[in-house]
Amino acid sequence: MVELRRTKIAHFTEEEAVTLHDLKDAFVFWKENGDEEHIRKAVVPMERLLDHLPKIVVKDSAVDAICHGANLALPGIVGLDSSIDKNDTVAMISQKGEGIALGKTLMTSKEIQERDEGMAVKTERVLMPKGTYPKMWRGK
Repeated sequence: MVELRRTKIAHFTEEEAVTLHDLKDAFVFWKENGDEEHIRKAVVPMERLLDHLPKIVVKDSAVDAICHGANLALPGIVGLDSSIDKNDTVAMISQKGEGIALGKTLMTSKEIQERDEGMAVKTERVLMPKGTYPKMWRGK
């Protein structure tokens, strides 16, 4: 093999990629001149990795508990995509659109909307550091 070239990763295509040289130049423009334009094009928010997943929007009061590994209970949900099935992998996001965690749904979106209590999502991978949001939960 002489060359291996990756042309796509998930929903990111080769056309969106930047070279390490371009990234370094963008960093230098920002550091020396305060010009953020190039670095903002080169470095995208982590939440772009979640674009392909169904979303569940979480109340601010539940964010830190999830960051500590808690599952998402129904009272902690503000909104959700309408096409969620049981056992789907979903992205839990804050009301500001920040990625909190990934998890597996324990019920469908219809069940989530109809019920008042119970666990909706089993947290599998936490993305946000603990303490980003204030602790608003009590331990047992």
